[in-house]
Amino acid sequence: MEGDDVTLREQLFHDRVRETIICVLLFSSLYILCYLVLTHYRRNADFATDNDEDATVNKIALWLCTFSLSVSVGAVLLLPISILSNEVLLSFPHSYYMQWLNGSLIHGLWNLVFLFSNLSLVFFLPFAYFFTESEGFAGSKKGVMARVYETAVVLLLLTLLVLGMVWVASALLNDTSARESLYDLWEYYLPYLYSCISLSGVLLLLLCTPLGLSRMFSVTGKLLVKPRLLEDLDDTMSCAMFEEAALSRKLNTETSCWINVNVDVLKTQFLTIQARRMALEMRRRASPWQRNLGYPFAMLLLLALTVVCVLIVCFHVLELLFDETALPRGMEVPLTDPLLGAASFSMFGSLGAAVQVILILYLMLSSVVGFYSSPLFSNLLPRAQDTTLTQIIGNCVCLLVLSSALPVFSRTLGITGFDLLGDFGRYNWLGNFHIVFLYNVLFAGLTSACLINTLTWAVQRELIRAFGLHKLPLTVSRSAIPLKLLLANGLSKIQ
Repeated sequence: MEGDDVTLREQLFHDRVRETIICVLLFSSLYILCYLVLTHYRRNADFATDNDEDATVNKIALWLCTFSLSVSVGAVLLLPISILSNEVLLSFPHSYYMQWLNGSLIHGLWNLVFLFSNLSLVFFLPFAYFFTESEGFAGSKKGVMARVYETAVVLLLLTLLVLGMVWVASALLNDTSARESLYDLWEYYLPYLYSCISLSGVLLLLLCTPLGLSRMFSVTGKLLVKPRLLEDLDDTMSCAMFEEAALSRKLNTETSCWINVNVDVLKTQFLTIQARRMALEMRRRASPWQRNLGYPFAMLLLLALTVVCVLIVCFHVLELLFDETALPRGMEVPLTDPLLGAASFSMFGSLGAAVQVILILYLMLSSVVGFYSSPLFSNLLPRAQDTTLTQIIGNCVCLLVLSSALPVFSRTLGITGFDLLGDFGRYNWLGNFHIVFLYNVLFAGLTSACLINTLTWAVQRELIRAFGLHKLPLTVSRSAIPLKLLLANGLSKIQ
């Protein structure tokens, strides 16, 4: 018996060491990747100053932002990794090389991401912001440590203020629970705070994702070569080259006839015509397959993914009406690890699980596109080698809020049947039928409205461009153009 106990303890020790090594390797890879991304967007002047103190402070803040961004990427990959791990264990249940992939590892990843995401939101990113803005207390010796002391004091006061506001909110809702939270901080107070943060992230996803799903068509269209109906590409290219040459001659000439010309306006026009000419050259160099099939295939794929998302949410709405188990909840295994490899989380097997992973990543990408497309957050859009450290911190906060809410968002909409692990399933509002039902209905309605609006305007715009009506004077309202004029202009071009 004693030998069996020793063997069991050794096995548990080796399992824990293996899981730690895997987590460290995964996080290190994400950290390096995120550091390369941030160094691509940061403003180099902030890190190459003559003041060594400011440069050191900026480097520490950048390291904290890199840590938070790597946690954000980890939160995005939580559900895909969990779903794919379950399918791999289903396909290879007795494989020796898959023994490291188990429920304990997946559960540990969920707990680590939950812990680090909340630490980043509550401590690391606020510390990075206050650290860059601090100068040290008045009368104290200047240096990095003086800034650390000031930042720690400000962060402590902010933490007390936030906790007090959360306690007041909980007291207004439930006085008994508020008194209990004073004596049981870890079991009630912090989960209530995490629940509020998660709810704000899910609401932000509700606003950004439908907008992003509609904007994905235009963003993808800018990256691909569009086919143009009833358009002579050679003539358009020649006109663009002549306009570019004329504007270049006006800018380079020094004769007296161009003295009164506004040079800034000419430069803007020249850059616009040059970008148009380069786009036309790219279209002309593109192969017929890429020009005629690539763009329609990409648009049909985006449309199919969006329609599938809406249909899944509509089906989930019906499930909520007739089945109480459709509500999102945590996996009820508090004392044991989740059992992976027992059954697929999709009724269509491995194919359905692959579709779930694609939809989850597609929704996250759409939410990011919608976030930066909204008027409220468009100023946060990072620019290569020209993004201030304050903007980087703001971007990291927003991306962390979106990504940490993605597992709850996907489970609430019924995109996947994978139950939430760890503290992700402890949010107070997850069991509220009215909130979950209203959330699904709003998402389906907003996404459908944005999709219909985007498709109708895109068809109208392409018809106007194809028939040459975009060259009409601006005083003419294109919405007032009759259908007969469209058909007559199109038939005359075809003849």
